[in-house]
Amino acid sequence: MISRLRLFLGASRTRRVFIGFLILGVAFVVFSNLRITRSHRDQLYTLVEETPERETALVLGANATLRSGRPNPHFVNRMDAAAALYHAGKVRRLLVSGDNSRADYDEPAMMKNALISRGVPASAIVCDYAGFRTLDSVIRARDVFGLTACTIVTQRYHNARALEIARAHGIDAIGFCATDTHFRYSVRTELREVVSRTVAVLDLYVWNKQPRFSGPREPLPPLGS
Repeated sequence: MISRLRLFLGASRTRRVFIGFLILGVAFVVFSNLRITRSHRDQLYTLVEETPERETALVLGANATLRSGRPNPHFVNRMDAAAALYHAGKVRRLLVSGDNSRADYDEPAMMKNALISRGVPASAIVCDYAGFRTLDSVIRARDVFGLTACTIVTQRYHNARALEIARAHGIDAIGFCATDTHFRYSVRTELREVVSRTVAVLDLYVWNKQPRFSGPREPLPPLGS
């Protein structure tokens, strides 16, 4: 330890500054990930029967297919989870939020069609076409659609970050975790999520990042209408 300290002190000023910033950066990444993954454990559910009832579920978007053209397991499992919550009476309405930035790419429409094929009535599904990022989807759920409480549906790795965004913006949210994918795919996704959690902390508490498109307001229709 002493020899390492001497080596550090003997390094050039530029190198010491670089090493110092590197240590701070690694520490911030660790802090951000621990904060998000540990703060919301009691708000995450995996069993339908144990999930508290909420009027609305916010279903986060994904592409229905992989680059290979095969079904995307993240998408399939999220749709299965959202439909299961609806059919069990745990939610009465689904707000599906995803990317529709191109005319040939429409995540909300993909989700709506998938949910209808699983027996969810179209009248119980509302689409948010400007959910370009998780932050956009969660904040728009409050600011555009008027949600103050909801169940967020996505995979566990993603749900903790979505709940952190919800808490920071005053939304009373719980998370229902869709089944995860096979090990190799999950590891790759989890590594990417380490970066996403770090960026989320910066977005929320340093940069005060807002959705790309914020309005106008579109209050959700009364249930049963």
